[in-house]
Amino acid sequence: MRLSPLDIQNHRFSPRMRGIDREEVETFLQLVAEDYEELLRERDALRDRTEALEIRIEDLTATEKALQDTLVTAQQLSEDLKRTAMREGEVKVAEAEVQAERVLQAAHRRAARLTEDIRELRALRSRLGESLRTSIETHLALIDTLTVDPEEVIDAGAEALLARAPGDAKPDPPEA
Repeated sequence: MRLSPLDIQNHRFSPRMRGIDREEVETFLQLVAEDYEELLRERDALRDRTEALEIRIEDLTATEKALQDTLVTAQQLSEDLKRTAMREGEVKVAEAEVQAERVLQAAHRRAARLTEDIRELRALRSRLGESLRTSIETHLALIDTLTVDPEEVIDAGAEALLARAPGDAKPDPPEA
């Protein structure tokens, strides 16, 4: 059975013969009761503080657990983001390579067309040169015929006729 400070204070000893000094016992009991009461208050305060600290520890433990879970989640999210970024980067690079290949193919087609156009233009230039040369030669021949005296042409024509058929041909009268 536990004694309270009040139990200590109210406790009465039975009188005896040649017993102890009653006042001294009561003063001593008063001191013991006060010390005991102070110790009980201190114990209660320590118990309250212990309970508060245990609650605080539980809160901190829960917070620590939540922080650890958050950290793990953040690390996983970071890894997922890295993987996603890498995949997106690879897709972008692949798309860029495809686009570059298309541009390169278009450039090759255009270069081939330009090469064909150049070949055709060279052939056209050659044909135009030949045509111009033929035209110039025709015009020079025409100029040559214009510079010859018509009577010489007629005389040359008559001589040619006479040379073909000697004796059968009669000379054409000159045109006036």
